[in-house]
Amino acid sequence: MTNEEQLYELIKQILSYRNEKALRSFLEAILTPKELAEIPTRLQIVKMLKQGIAQRKIAEKLGVGVATVTRGSKEILKGNFEEIY
Repeated sequence: MTNEEQLYELIKQILSYRNEKALRSFLEAILTPKELAEIPTRLQIVKMLKQGIAQRKIAEKLGVGVATVTRGSKEILKGNFEEIY
């Protein structure tokens, strides 16, 4: 199975959960605590960038590197995250 096929399978699995509790249980089981903490932080980075908050300020507030914030900014410039407000 290719990485792309594995990703598709993961997406299908995530979409199959009908409630927050079941999805949270799945995520807590499949991700390490560090991974589980990083994903919501990256979402906050995108939201803050879309609010016009400076990259350095976001990095300080969330305790991440500027490079992590810059990555989110580059993805926004590519047209990603249109569904995130």
